Amino acid sequence: MATTKRERQKAARRIKMEAMQKRAKRRQNTRRGIIVAIVAVLVLGTGALLFSGKTTTTTTTTSTAPATTTTVAAAPISFSPVTDPSPVGVWGKAPTLVVPPGAPPTKPELANLITGTGPGAVDGDTFTAQYVLADYASRKVLQSSWPTPFTNTLEPGALISGWVAGMQGMKVGGRRELILPPVDAYGAAGRSGIPKNDTLVFIIDLLKLKK
Repeated sequence: MATTKRERQKAARRIKMEAMQKRAKRRQNTRRGIIVAIVAVLVLGTGALLFSGKTTTTTTTTSTAPATTTTVAAAPISFSPVTDPSPVGVWGKAPTLVVPPGAPPTKPELANLITGTGPGAVDGDTFTAQYVLADYASRKVLQSSWPTPFTNTLEPGALISGWVAGMQGMKVGGRRELILPPVDAYGAAGRSGIPKNDTLVFIIDLLKLKK
């Protein structure tokens, strides 16, 4: 009789351990699924949302649709040449962005590092591009789309004003460097990961253009 009781106790403990292991495995799978979903949303949404001229009234850790909008710059933008541009590099490969020495410029600057071919971009065009972003505040690269390009529309509201003006005339196969003072970028509002009143430096590769 004692032997039968011990066997029942062992069987009960075994069943309990199996149930605990199954519950632990389910929790682990759930956590993995959540992490994969978050990463997918960030990768797919980054290019479309990072350059929006829209701002949010709340602070979040992920890119979300903005609650309010503001106009960053209303006046036409006139670019001066970049006095100390980054290395040309190879189109289609992540560039080496070097923030120019000295104080940030007070007016926007532009340099065609590589000239593409075909018709130039104009307002309303749909484009696919890659980019690297650095800033004067840290003099470091803050964001990069490589290796995942993004698609957007070249129009106010979809992009910051410096991008809308800075991509005008850009051709497929081209690489362009933009230096944007705060008024042409995110201004006093800043952006997640970008300080307020920060001067930004972009290098853009134009991959596709749809009229």
